[in-house]
Amino acid sequence: MRKLAVLNNLTLDGVMQAPGRPDEDTRGGFTRGGWAMRYNDEVMSGFLARGMGVGAELVLGRRTFEDFASYWPRQGDNPFTMVLNNMTKHVASRTLAEPLPWANSVLLPPDAAAGVAELKGQDGPDLLVMGSGNLLRSLIAEGLVDEYTLLIHPLILGNGGGLFDRGLPATDLELVETLDTTTGVIIAVYRPANW
Repeated sequence: MRKLAVLNNLTLDGVMQAPGRPDEDTRGGFTRGGWAMRYNDEVMSGFLARGMGVGAELVLGRRTFEDFASYWPRQGDNPFTMVLNNMTKHVASRTLAEPLPWANSVLLPPDAAAGVAELKGQDGPDLLVMGSGNLLRSLIAEGLVDEYTLLIHPLILGNGGGLFDRGLPATDLELVETLDTTTGVIIAVYRPANW
């Protein structure tokens, strides 16, 4: 059985919208995109590189997939490019059709949570969700997430799309690892307490 893990940047007030670039996601009039970039350091890079080396398959919502597919295949000098290009990418979308434009990408069935549950029951590498807020909340609601790796930034934005919305099931989490960066970001790894 495969594990489903989450890796996301998060502010202290729970915002996960558009950490990478100012134009990444302006929905709802969000104007503070790119907030995470100034906090990158060698500690964070090393932690992320360690995780990318273990092998996984990505699970992405449509919006995150389209953003990643427009960026990552063109980053020839980045060590993550080859890893991401070679990974299998499972994409939740009701509007996209195969073949998808990024190598090794396949569509999930229309009921994405059921499709991810089926993937978890198969043999294969673990599954990793990055970004993909709408999809992620549906996976959380179905109890499918086995691990959260949150890069918690010392920042309050006051608005923007959040990771945890009201209405999600109550879940006790156990802290299994922490790492402090030189920029004040806390990398925290949590698992459901009954995991």
